[in-house]
Amino acid sequence: MNKFNMKNLWLIAFLDLKESIRAKWFLVYSLVFGGLIALFFIAGVTESQVMGFSGLSRLLLMYIQITIVILPIFILITTVRSISGDRDNHILEYMLSVPISLKEYYWGKVIGRFITVYLPVIFAMIIAVVYGTFKGADIPWTIFFLYTGLLFALSSAFLGIAFFISSFVKSSEVALGIAFFIWIFLLAFIDIALISLMMQQRFNEELIIGIALMNPMEIFRVSAISLFDPELTVMGPVAFYILDTISQIWFVILSIIYPFLIGLIFAFLGFRIFKKRDLV
Repeated sequence: MNKFNMKNLWLIAFLDLKESIRAKWFLVYSLVFGGLIALFFIAGVTESQVMGFSGLSRLLLMYIQITIVILPIFILITTVRSISGDRDNHILEYMLSVPISLKEYYWGKVIGRFITVYLPVIFAMIIAVVYGTFKGADIPWTIFFLYTGLLFALSSAFLGIAFFISSFVKSSEVALGIAFFIWIFLLAFIDIALISLMMQQRFNEELIIGIALMNPMEIFRVSAISLFDPELTVMGPVAFYILDTISQIWFVILSIIYPFLIGLIFAFLGFRIFKKRDLV
């Protein structure tokens, strides 16, 4: 029972993946990213140049604005119920009655859910690239692969946060409330509070910008924009601080490593809580 079994790990991942695919939320999630976003790409591949961007570059820029808002909340609301939902439905009690360890169950759920939330996002981009290649459009491969890495990191961060919440919240309703609050807090409240502090000049501007970049959504946004605008001209004075502190390529690499580490840390903290609390 205490011996870690990779077969059990992948079995749990497969079961979670299979359960997610059957759920209605996955259909909506896939339509948003695998359908609507792909249509945005396809519709704009051959359109004229706008503000210096054309073809897939311009559509990838549009994709940024959508994923920043939609991807985190989709991951949070669909994942925070992963363990708490199993508690509510007494599935967790049943799963742990068979020879599967807590580690196999927990990390199997993490892997299965990550595949579920990450594949539709990447699949939409692959469809766009295939269609763009077919139409003879220029494919920004460097931007494509770096943006794939940024999406991987952003997905990892919020998946880890969601499992952390799910590990100690017993009620699915409470878990959803916490998830929604975190999304709103990171999306809006932090920027509003920091802008207010900056206007009142109570703190150093560099400190405020540094705190803002600790937000995984913010660092994703700035890094993604820098792929299309290396000088960050659209961001004004903030760009000077960032570009004077670190080069653009190292900033992108940091933007991939940092959110991934956040997700990993929260996932491990969630596992420690999960194995110490009352499971059912």
